[in-house]
Amino acid sequence: MQDIQGFAEEYFQAAVDPDRERYFSLFGDDVVVHDDGRSHHGLTAVRRWRAEVPSVRYDMREVTGTSTECKAVAEVFGDFPGSPVTLRFAFTRDAQGKITQLDIAP
Repeated sequence: MQDIQGFAEEYFQAAVDPDRERYFSLFGDDVVVHDDGRSHHGLTAVRRWRAEVPSVRYDMREVTGTSTECKAVAEVFGDFPGSPVTLRFAFTRDAQGKITQLDIAP
């Protein structure tokens, strides 16, 4: 499994890549994403959630944790109220490195 810095960089690069499959390939089938007060269960629901996310760019500030549980802090810029905003991303990953849970919070 790649180091947490490399994983976080891959996550944020994939999140802005026009090839959406690159982003979705990071997630396990039974992933749960918590964002903006809502929970999205399963890869199909995550695809719907991601389709609603505005175009943004990320400036990663910090990464801590282990290969299975890590946290990243990023400044997020985009066309949305309050931009830019600093968000915290908490990732749980399985033995294959797939994201099984993602919590996004201010």
